[in-house]
Amino acid sequence: QVRLVESGGGLVQAGESLRLSCAASGSTFSLQTIGWYRQAPGKQRELVASGSSGSSTNYADSVKGRFTVSRDNVKNTEYLQMNSLKPEDTAIYYCNTPLWARLGLWGQGTQVTVSS
Repeated sequence: QVRLVESGGGLVQAGESLRLSCAASGSTFSLQTIGWYRQAPGKQRELVASGSSGSSTNYADSVKGRFTVSRDNVKNTEYLQMNSLKPEDTAIYYCNTPLWARLGLWGQGTQVTVSS
């Protein structure tokens, strides 16, 4: 079983960068696919990026070329590097496994606010 805790959010200006961290507890982290989701006010939660145990990554079109997922299996942490941030990236960001996302189990997330 894996427990995930997000951190690294903050307030930045458009064009700046942030790196989010997803710290995992549990021995199976390296085997897990971890997704990065976000929910903006008044909008549904959406999957923006994911990283798998085999180092493959996937990105939503809205963040492709700006966001990068990486993983440190020694530290049991996955990262979301967000560059060239836009005001429309403002949201609460969550990391989660696909299973827990389907079950509706979410952590507290981390707030990212991008000012114009």
